[in-house]
Amino acid sequence: MNKTAIIIIILGIIVIGGYFLLKGPEATAPTDGINIPEEEATEPVSSEMPVIGEEGVEEMVVVNEKIITYSSAGFSPGELNISIGETVTFKNGSAENMWVASGMHPTHTLYSGTSLSEHCPDPLGTAFDACAGAPPGGSWSFVFEKTGTWGYHDHLHPTLFGKVVVE
Repeated sequence: MNKTAIIIIILGIIVIGGYFLLKGPEATAPTDGINIPEEEATEPVSSEMPVIGEEGVEEMVVVNEKIITYSSAGFSPGELNISIGETVTFKNGSAENMWVASGMHPTHTLYSGTSLSEHCPDPLGTAFDACAGAPPGGSWSFVFEKTGTWGYHDHLHPTLFGKVVVE
């Protein structure tokens, strides 16, 4: 190889190396605390809300939400333990409607002892049955006033089910 070719190759390597040296590593956003495993994401979420107390003094009240997320794969978590009187919110993260209802399909008699035709519509909210489909992105909440293990399903996709254990 001649001397000129070697000098051109060495200069090319220096120029390319200098470019990468000056450019530095690609900037990435910090990920600490951002990536939450799906199992943890469906656990109850605690948040604080300011409440005006006596004489205008603000207090922080802790709100404990019980959330079950619905997707085309089913309900997550598949089992949720709560205390009597707590509210569970079923969030529809799927692309289709979600109709949460007590077992057994298709009658929904497990929680209230009444059938679908007897308790829907449910203006008092005493039957563990949404009585209609919640749209994608929507949700439905229910207050559990009875202890026990309550199986439920999506009435529109009855092979997808879960349970709420009320103590």
